[in-house]
Amino acid sequence: MMPDNTQALALPVSLPARLRAAAGQWWPVWAGLALLFVPTLVDLLHGAWATEEQGHGPIILGLALWLLWRKWPAVMAAALPDGATHGTPAAASMPLLLGLMLYLLGRSQHILMFEIGAMPVLLAALVWLGFGGAALRATWFAFFFMLFMVPLPGELVAVLTLPMKMAVSYATETLLFAAGYPISRAGVILQIGQYQLLVADACAGLQTLLTLEALGLFYLNLKPHASTLRNVALALLIVPISFTANVIRVIVLTLITYHAGAAAGQGFLHGFAGIVLFLTALCLILAADSVLQWHTGRRDAP
Repeated sequence: MMPDNTQALALPVSLPARLRAAAGQWWPVWAGLALLFVPTLVDLLHGAWATEEQGHGPIILGLALWLLWRKWPAVMAAALPDGATHGTPAAASMPLLLGLMLYLLGRSQHILMFEIGAMPVLLAALVWLGFGGAALRATWFAFFFMLFMVPLPGELVAVLTLPMKMAVSYATETLLFAAGYPISRAGVILQIGQYQLLVADACAGLQTLLTLEALGLFYLNLKPHASTLRNVALALLIVPISFTANVIRVIVLTLITYHAGAAAGQGFLHGFAGIVLFLTALCLILAADSVLQWHTGRRDAP
């Protein structure tokens, strides 16, 4: 008696096999994305991402791609076993066209915000078009997270950065003066001993706040909690946490300059202070989360 091959063909395809099949079927899409974005990424690595203000860009992109890879089994699970999709191609084609228009306009006119902003729009549209709305819902945060690597207009950054630098400079002067250091301030210029320091945009600006906000939201995505109060409160607390971390960074740089000289403050230790900034922010986020979870657990306890 011959085996029933019809029943065998009806069995669901394993997820690893579907992942391999999707990789093979989608190679023209991967090639098209590489053709579009490899030149952009090369320009960014030698341009904007090489600056201190936009140096967080490759980190954001790497984390977003990791989030997509982490959610990819859920994307494949949302597709029909035979390779068909649940999607609505007509609706998905609109953001696809929007992403292509943004990229072409940004690339041709050298508008970096449009050129980089096209990346999450195109990727989200391709997931929606290829795998359906359920797959897009499973991966939405990765595309939202990519928005943090899009540079904002310089005029907006300048307007919002100045009051932030003033506040960080004031807090630094107040704390160090209270600690007994010979420090004074004129606007965003700190005078400590014989050294004069300018609080730059990268030390206390809007981009730093956005980077730390991205770090906090990334943590919230990895460590979700059933309490809405905890999630909302922690997202809001990232703003004062960012300010505190910035103040600590400027204090560290000021003390390094005062005790070790201007060369030390502007050399390797300047970059080390940037590491201090993110480590401080991460520790504060973890501490705030612990307090919030303790509070919500105590409130919900019978």
